[in-house]
Amino acid sequence: MDIFIRGIEEKDYLDVLSLGNNEIGCNHNIDDLVAHYKRVKDDERYITFVAVLNNKVVGFISSVWSYQIGHEVGFMHIVALAVKAEKQNQGIGTLLIEHIEKYAIGKGISSIVLNTGVQRTYAHAFYKNKGYDNHSWCFSKTL
Repeated sequence: MDIFIRGIEEKDYLDVLSLGNNEIGCNHNIDDLVAHYKRVKDDERYITFVAVLNNKVVGFISSVWSYQIGHEVGFMHIVALAVKAEKQNQGIGTLLIEHIEKYAIGKGISSIVLNTGVQRTYAHAFYKNKGYDNHSWCFSKTL
């Protein structure tokens, strides 16, 4: 299985939207997704990579480079990672995680954070297997 990882392109938007909605449980629409990528296309802090198999997007990882007090370089925040259900457990998620980690290291970033739903226990096991610790809680509030 030859998986190719590359930066997102406009032709990938519908596939990424489908993966986010179907695999993660997001509730996004194409207009919002297009508006997002138009807004961030020239901002190097935002990056999305797609995993391509046989010219089809089968996964993606999206992140934002954030700053924090006391660490001028900041950290990478993975905001989404999804792999098509029928392609899970085939190493695609691992390739995407490794790709974003190498990208972060190349930028001088020394840590990555991410959030995942409490109910997504299979995702928790995946991230722990990749060396990620769950040493904090994430809180959110819809306004």
